[in-house]
Amino acid sequence: MTETDGPTTFTDLDKAILRQVQATLPDSATPFADIARAVGTSEAHVLDLLGRLAENGAIRRFGATLRHQQAGYRANVMVAWRVPEPDVDRLGPIMAARPEVSHCYHRETCPDWPYNLYTMVHGRSDEACRAVVEALSRDTGITDFAMLASVKELKKVSMRYF
Repeated sequence: MTETDGPTTFTDLDKAILRQVQATLPDSATPFADIARAVGTSEAHVLDLLGRLAENGAIRRFGATLRHQQAGYRANVMVAWRVPEPDVDRLGPIMAARPEVSHCYHRETCPDWPYNLYTMVHGRSDEACRAVVEALSRDTGITDFAMLASVKELKKVSMRYF
C-alpha cells in the first residue's frame, strides 16, 4: 500500500488480502494467519495492512455480520423514535445497549417526519419485538415512535472492492 497526496494505491498482494477479509473470514482461532497462508505472506503483513487502513480511516470498523434469521430471530422492526435533540446523546446509548438492538442511528428530521432516532430490534416473534419496544419506551420515557416492520430483506452482503 502506498499513499500519496492522491488516492491510496494497493499492491497486488494488498488486493489479495483485502479480497479475503471482505469475504467470510476463516472459522478458526487464527483467521489472519489463515488468510496470510492463502495469499502467500505473513500474518504480521496482513495485520500491518489492516492496521494502517484503520489508522488512516479507510477501514472504520471490522466486525461480524449476524444472519439473524438463520440464528432463529425471525422477526424484526425498525423503530423511529421522536427524541428531543438535547436527549439524543443520553438516550441513544440506553437503546443501543439492549441485546435485541443491532443498530441505533441519529438522523435529521424532515417536515413531514419528526422522528430522529432509529433502532433495529430483532426477536424470535413479532410479540417479542413489541415487548422490547415497550420496554425501551418505559426505560427512556419516549412514547412517540413508529414501528416499521420489515416486509422483505433485500440485501445482506458486504461491499466488494477488489
